[in-house]
Amino acid sequence: MQMPASVLQLPDVPAAAQSVFGDRLPLAVRYAALLAGPGVERGLLGPREAPRLWDRHLLNCAGLSELLEPGQDVLDVGSGAGLPGVVLGIRRPDVSIVLVEPLLRRATFLTEVVEDLGLDNVSVRRARAEELAGKALVDVVTARAVAPLDRLAAWTLPLLRSGGRLLALKGDQADAELGAGRPALRRAGAESAEVVTVGNAAEQTEARVVVVVRGAGAVDRRRVDRR
Repeated sequence: MQMPASVLQLPDVPAAAQSVFGDRLPLAVRYAALLAGPGVERGLLGPREAPRLWDRHLLNCAGLSELLEPGQDVLDVGSGAGLPGVVLGIRRPDVSIVLVEPLLRRATFLTEVVEDLGLDNVSVRRARAEELAGKALVDVVTARAVAPLDRLAAWTLPLLRSGGRLLALKGDQADAELGAGRPALRRAGAESAEVVTVGNAAEQTEARVVVVVRGAGAVDRRRVDRR
């Protein structure tokens, strides 16, 4: 069963969205409608965010998919309304994504969104990131507006295989957070960390990402435990 369509007036789909999402654009448009409708009604997104869903949220998250490799396992921690996890799941059907969200109402919304969009490569797990240590080991962890970098690394680096990467969307504060967080990153087991720019301004996908690589010591496992 599909969720109710948006009762709000959605902003026009920008021309850039076609080149970004290609034949997956209808899924992105449907997701935008779910965010503007049930997402706002349930308090997952502020009503003032609806007019800028594309540039501030969907397109902003889409650039992150450039850093994913085919077949990788991804945890999107603190997924909230599904940003960036659902966007990545739409744009990259060749990766496996688990949306990790502790709050019931958000996890319920995410489950309904995944079912509504038919995203076979995406699942939802209700949990806090720090609760998954010893239960999940993946190639990539993604996060957007979850926590300061030092705390985020402490929670997420134990979830990464050796050589796995934390991809933290941090915007204009990326360099400052990385500078302040380097000691904590080393303590958490980081091998390296840098700020990279993904996407491009013309497509409204440009974003600043802190990329943290997990050092040696993680034990490989093929798939994240989805229970």
